[in-house]
Amino acid sequence: MTPALVLRRAEEADLPTVVRLFAIPDEGNLKDEDPSSPLPACYADALRAIAADPRNMLMVAQREGAVIGAFHLTILQYVAYRGGRIAQIENVIVEPEARGLGVGAAMMAWAIDEARRRGCFRVQLTSNKARVRAHRFYERLGFKSTHEGMKLALT
Repeated sequence: MTPALVLRRAEEADLPTVVRLFAIPDEGNLKDEDPSSPLPACYADALRAIAADPRNMLMVAQREGAVIGAFHLTILQYVAYRGGRIAQIENVIVEPEARGLGVGAAMMAWAIDEARRRGCFRVQLTSNKARVRAHRFYERLGFKSTHEGMKLALT
């Protein structure tokens, strides 16, 4: 029997593990995180800002006291779409040793349920084009690739 998975808001004590997870290169998708110890203050500053915003949450998945996954959920309010809301999921990551055990699916199910609870009409996410395995995962959950995403780096 697999030990229970707990999904909860991230706390400052979780940041070293969360930043390390975010720094893991995935399918050629290189990350620009600094998991050094001590962590740069920017991570704690960001977590405090997220925690203070009721439409933002950094969530962690924990099993047997260890953080093994994380994701960020943001609720966006529109004027368009008849004033509707959408849920944006970002930075979904699972500890490599825990992949294939249902952790990612549990995190996504929680995010989708939370989006429904908050009255969202859609859940969306972006995923680097190089992450073919991740795309198959999201498709199995019912996500469709319907738009082409674009980004403009501001340095």
